[in-house]
Amino acid sequence: MLYLIGLGLGDVTDITVKGLETVRKCDKVFLEAYTSLLLNSELDTLEKYYDKEITIADREMVESESELILDPALTQDVAFLVVGDPLGATTHTDIILRAIEKGISYRVIHNASIMNAVASTGLQLYNFGDTVSICFWKENWKPTSFVDKIIKNLRNGLHVLCLLDIRVKEIDWSKMVRGNKVYEPPSYMSVNTAIEQILEIIKDGDNCDKEFLSEDTLCVGIARLGTEGQVIKSGTLKRMATEDFGKPLHSLCIVGKLHALEADMLRHFAVDKNDIPVI
Repeated sequence: MLYLIGLGLGDVTDITVKGLETVRKCDKVFLEAYTSLLLNSELDTLEKYYDKEITIADREMVESESELILDPALTQDVAFLVVGDPLGATTHTDIILRAIEKGISYRVIHNASIMNAVASTGLQLYNFGDTVSICFWKENWKPTSFVDKIIKNLRNGLHVLCLLDIRVKEIDWSKMVRGNKVYEPPSYMSVNTAIEQILEIIKDGDNCDKEFLSEDTLCVGIARLGTEGQVIKSGTLKRMATEDFGKPLHSLCIVGKLHALEADMLRHFAVDKNDIPVI
């Protein structure tokens, strides 16, 4: 059996009781380590708490060498641990399909993720539109299509959850030597960087609909959600661009049409309460 087990958002104790019992009975345990990270728990902490040796599953293993995870599940119980909820990324649906092709039974044990915990901002979940991913720009690669998706949501009055880029064990192609892989240092996009990219697109884009998206558009910056040290701040994009949110992980919400209760909650988190309209 292959078990896909969500670990939640904060630390080692956020796993569900069912998830913990399952991990402890499994023969092999893998930890997916590239779509997110467990903020307050190192690998050795997880191993001690679960009483299991854990193998790190990086992007290369999960996407190109999945047989290292799946083949043992033909005869043993294998746990595949995912920070947040197991089905929060398409990669994990893919590994389920590969398991099915091999005739391996699977089970998903869910947990909290940014997709539902974002309600901590006071924005109501059923008022969200399509989720948007924002990736790091490079010198010669600056995609802008994510802003089109943001504006599409805002035109419909919907809030937008923006998931910010995480780059872990990414190959540095400029430093490849004789086939030896060289990896970039880990990097985690901040709320500030995400907003800077949005504002640059707004400034330079002739086709950007400034009626719905401008430097005065309301947003909510989120850091380390689900931990004791979580930070939630609301205000205009211009104001949030210079706010300090501290260590990763960060997320960003662009605010659509506000309900009165949502406005009251955003005022609670506001850096300047005058940014938030009274409804």
